[in-house]
Amino acid sequence: MIRVGHVITRFIVGGAQENTLLSVVGTTATGRHEVDLITGPTFGPEGTLVPDARRLGVEPMLVSSLRRELNPVLDPVALMRLKAIFARRRYDVVHTHSSKAGILGRVAARMAGVPVVIHTSHGWAFNEFQSPPVRAMYAGTERFCARLCDMIITVTSRLTEKGLRHGVGHPDQYVEIRSGIDLERYATPTRSRADVCSEFGIPEDVRIVGSVMRLSPPKEPLVFVDAAAQILREAPDTHFIIVGDGLLRRQTEERIRERNLTDRFHLAGLRHDVPDFLGVFDIFVLPTQWEGLPRVLPQAMAAGLPVVASEVDGNAEIVKPGVNGFLVPPGESREMAEASLRLLRDPDLVLRMGHACRESAEPFDVRRMVDDITDLYDRVLRQKSVDLA
Repeated sequence: MIRVGHVITRFIVGGAQENTLLSVVGTTATGRHEVDLITGPTFGPEGTLVPDARRLGVEPMLVSSLRRELNPVLDPVALMRLKAIFARRRYDVVHTHSSKAGILGRVAARMAGVPVVIHTSHGWAFNEFQSPPVRAMYAGTERFCARLCDMIITVTSRLTEKGLRHGVGHPDQYVEIRSGIDLERYATPTRSRADVCSEFGIPEDVRIVGSVMRLSPPKEPLVFVDAAAQILREAPDTHFIIVGDGLLRRQTEERIRERNLTDRFHLAGLRHDVPDFLGVFDIFVLPTQWEGLPRVLPQAMAAGLPVVASEVDGNAEIVKPGVNGFLVPPGESREMAEASLRLLRDPDLVLRMGHACRESAEPFDVRRMVDDITDLYDRVLRQKSVDLA
């Protein structure tokens, strides 16, 4: 039996957290792995995946001192707490996710003598929108921590290229494993279009441009609102929906009012029926500033939705302009509106792209992700001659 501990900073509703949960559930189901999920407390309006974990038979281990923000008081406490858990549980593999848990988790794992340490980068903490000193600090921390782990999993080759460009690890450390999703779930909504539309007072016969995102600065919900105002000038019967919540909820509501969109732009909040919403969207948009490779894109594509997304990091690996969607510069509401209007004017193009989208989603099957992760564990454990008896 291979003992594995997954560590992530917060268990909010988000792509990295969903990836981690499915990794835990999937590797446990092989019958060859004894898997724990270790997480810090979940604060904020983004919602929590803890009930989902429990529904799937996973009881997260809480480290209350593990926080997202830098904290000179709590961070050393979290480090020693993680070290104690790793030593007591005698893990063969510690697998870290997210920046903060990736830093403290890798240090603690080496302090505890864990044989194999693996880190998944769902998106680097450093990006071009930061000031040079801040970017240099995060990149330097990642360079140090790369020396503490055996392998670095990235969900897109662009993250690998970005890490190497900043001197994080060496090429032999990297392996690309797509973030897995349950394709069938997102391809088969359980509610009718009429049912979902009636909940928000939307006529059945109008077109809907939608997104699923946290209402947080990196996701740029205000860009979507501005694009919606421009779309309505030429497609006045269109409605818009965002599924999700977050710190920018109030600002998003204010922008909707400023643009006179209150009867056309609907904030659905946190939902557990995302596939049903994807089933009523005609176009999916994602205006983010930076991303690893957001799981919501293959989810939308599994539902047969053409995508209009910002041309950042992993988005450009799955969105093929003119084939399954369009890419636009980040922050450009005008270009997002123009790409959306191109689709709204051409139903045949939407249909053709929908077929291509379903094919594009196939590499993201969750079973493939679990197989790749377990194969990686086996290979590194063999290389290090770890005795699992």
